[in-house]
Amino acid sequence: MKHVPAPIVVVGSLNIDLVFGVERFPEPGETVSGHSLERHAGGKGLNQAVAAARLGAEVRMLGAVGDDANGVWLRDVLETSGVDATHVVTASGPSGTALIEVDRNGDNRIVVIPGANGLVTPEMASTGLSDIGDFGILLVQGELDWEAVTASVRIAHERGATVIVNPAPAHRLDPELIRLADVIIANQHEAALLTGMETESSVDATEAALWLTDAGCGTVIITRGPKGCVWSSDGNTGSVPTFRVQQVDSTAAGDAFCGGLAAALADGLEIFEALRWASAAGALSASKAGAVPSLPQKQEVEALLEENA
Repeated sequence: MKHVPAPIVVVGSLNIDLVFGVERFPEPGETVSGHSLERHAGGKGLNQAVAAARLGAEVRMLGAVGDDANGVWLRDVLETSGVDATHVVTASGPSGTALIEVDRNGDNRIVVIPGANGLVTPEMASTGLSDIGDFGILLVQGELDWEAVTASVRIAHERGATVIVNPAPAHRLDPELIRLADVIIANQHEAALLTGMETESSVDATEAALWLTDAGCGTVIITRGPKGCVWSSDGNTGSVPTFRVQQVDSTAAGDAFCGGLAAALADGLEIFEALRWASAAGALSASKAGAVPSLPQKQEVEALLEENA
């Protein structure tokens, strides 16, 4: 029987990203000169939704924008990217904003001002998911109120959907949320906060992943930047190397990874192959500037995978 891809619902944030290019990050109290200023659509929710849609998935977004020009633009970005924005509400006030510094090495520092994202309540999330209809995967992150995130996860779990939790920015998870998650994707810093364990080495990161699966999560993936990722699932562990690219801006690499994994799982791929897709998407994103502008198309990921077969 032919596999029918499962629709993905992303409950998450939508931001305007103001990206400042600098040679190096300033020290406290220091002023440095920047060399560029760009404005992009972003937010972890929007980034991950667009990432999955560009890889061919059917994606529906649930979140909030402000009643400003930025909100109109963010909704248009979703729709232009093929994401169903029917359940993105317009709230009174400004849209979310992220201030992003990117240095000459492509590393970044980010300050997020929630704006309308802070108005997403558990009731809003519950009502939106009830209205959306059938879906196979729920993808959530940490830029919304965690009570709203938890409410979304409970509903998705009750409906038999696969729940993917990306606890970013770094956040401790309630034991219930760990048990309800089918997949947790965390970078090594987030995993260290979740578990209280060292995660710098591959061995330590794998032990942290095992700790989270022992706590009840089905599959745990810990990303390690250019060192690839480690995973634990059903008592098995493994690692997937990254793809070598020239890093330009890592701002949306983690979001590309999450969206790539969701799209691959929705398309019926097993975990190892899905992780290769996610790793390729993350690497390609890091090779370009910006958040949404850096998210790769399906054919780009296919080409990179074929080059590294």
